[in-house]
Amino acid sequence: MASRAVLKVTSVISHVFDGLYNAVKTLTGGNKVKDAADHSFQKPSPADRRSPCPMVNALANHGYLPRDGKDVSLAKLIKGFKEAINLAPDATLLVGIRALQLSSTGSLFTFHLDDLNKHGAIEHDGSLSRKDAFFGDNHTFSPETWAQVSAHFGDREIIPIEVAAEARKARLAKAAEENPDFKLPSDQEGFSYIETSLYLYVFGGLEGNAKTEWVRVLMEQDRLPLEEGFRRSDKLLTISDILTMKAKVQAASS
Repeated sequence: MASRAVLKVTSVISHVFDGLYNAVKTLTGGNKVKDAADHSFQKPSPADRRSPCPMVNALANHGYLPRDGKDVSLAKLIKGFKEAINLAPDATLLVGIRALQLSSTGSLFTFHLDDLNKHGAIEHDGSLSRKDAFFGDNHTFSPETWAQVSAHFGDREIIPIEVAAEARKARLAKAAEENPDFKLPSDQEGFSYIETSLYLYVFGGLEGNAKTEWVRVLMEQDRLPLEEGFRRSDKLLTISDILTMKAKVQAASS
């Protein structure tokens, strides 16, 4: 779990970025001005850079982040997540600040999406949809890995918290069994819980019950399930709510 000190720092930084974001909206007419960007889904080209995270990749594939996956700043990351799924800036910064520490861009202020491939930083063993780094490719979607997780959903139209927690727990057990170098220290375990908590929250709200079809589209295609009916939440998705969902997943995993 993020420490109180980290949460305070991210909260302060988020207010700064949020203020800048809202100032720009005000100067340009706010919500009355339509986003001129093309947010249709486009598969990445072989030259485009992508991460091990389906949600981050989906934002790039829809043009909420640079489609080439290069030179992503915190401002772009915050703006992209807010416009795509209404994620609060402080929640975005939990990943964004860590991403800057992994940057290979030559700048202190930007990163490439594939910088997130570095094992043991944000990416971790026991991913829901990627193989462990031990097997050589920790960033490409693995149908076999995802099948281990999605098998727990059965034919349910929604995924309750308890089922999501069970699927995550079973995936970690399988990874530990198959990977002789399996490790999941506490900080990476936190990202593992948030991985499940985020899809439950984004596609189901604080009670979980995420729509199975929407989750499958995101995980299997790195695509927002807009064609299937998903719409950006009118409610700001806060770090407090994500941590509340994380606590529910942890409790259901006990």
